[in-house]
Parts: sequence; structure tokens; C-alpha cells
Amino acid sequence: MTGLRIAIISGSTRPGRVSEQVAQWVLGIAQTRTDATFELLDIADQHLPLFDEPIPPSMGKYQHAHTRAWAEKVASYDGFVFVTPEYNHGVPGALKNAIDFVYAEWNNKAAGFVSYGSAGGVRAVEQLRQVMAEVQVADVRMNPFFSLSDDFEQYRTFKPRAGSEDRVRMMLDQVVSWSKALRTVRHPA
Repeated sequence: MTGLRIAIISGSTRPGRVSEQVAQWVLGIAQTRTDATFELLDIADQHLPLFDEPIPPSMGKYQHAHTRAWAEKVASYDGFVFVTPEYNHGVPGALKNAIDFVYAEWNNKAAGFVSYGSAGGVRAVEQLRQVMAEVQVADVRMNPFFSLSDDFEQYRTFKPRAGSEDRVRMMLDQVVSWSKALRTVRHPA
């Protein structure tokens, strides 16, 4: 078995978004670790339309090339860190859409969340926890969150408060540990 692979998913496709800044910052912290390989996975680069599969994803009979490519990408990871803003007290539509496209490729993996927004993005994370349960992803407790007014300069430039790195490291510890454990469920000895 190869080493653990964890995707850091940038969960916004909006022009002028700040999720790329936050995701790159998390990636920088993650890449100091040696217990897993971390990669940035930007859903904006996946060019997914609004969900357009005629058969439910749980059946695994993907009809479109974009879905098959996304399924292959998701399947290649052992765990995920979702970097998500909060839009209108919830999950960005593009992120929910990307999750909805596939099913088995998410199963028996781990996820952590890094969120931001006027209230730290915590309501988006609460919704994501429900979605993760349905796609059989185990989500970890630690959720580093950031306020647009306190952790961003003029709401645009990410400047996290002191100590934020420690919360990210704790979340990554949990994601790596759970990803490793769940790998044994996906690939029993």
C-alpha cells in the first residue's frame, strides 16, 4: 500500500474568492508533515456542471466523462480537508454539488474542515457534517475557523491570528489518524 494521500479541497468557485488563500496556507502547514502526502484540490478546476447524472451516484454508473474524471480523483485520496466559506448560513452550492456527483469514492474515508465567514463558517461545517455522514465519511472534531473581520485584512487578505497554526495541526493529526484507520476498512488484510 502506498502512503496516505489527503486532498485539501478549496470549496468555493466564486470570482474573487479567498478560499484559495486559506487552502494554500493550510497546505503549507500540512506539507511540513511526513505522515501523509497533501495536495490542493480546487473544485473550480474540475469544471463540474450542475449535477447532471441520470442515475443516482450510489449506483456507480456514471454516464459523463466529467463525472468519471471526478470519481477517479476523489477515489485516489484517503482523506480530505474541506476549506469552506459560509454562504447564507450554509455550504457553498458548488461544494455541495461536487460532493453530490459521486458516492462510493467518498466512502470509509476521513474529513476535516477549515471554515471562514462572518461567524467563522461554523454553520457551513455543521451542514457538511450531515452530508459527510450520508456519503460515509468520518469527520473529525477539530474545526479551525476564521472570522472575516478578525482574520482577514479588509475582508480580502488572509491574516490568521496567532495560534491558528496549532488548531490546524491538531485537525491534521486527527484526519491523518482516522484516514489511516479507515484505510483498513477499505483494504482489509
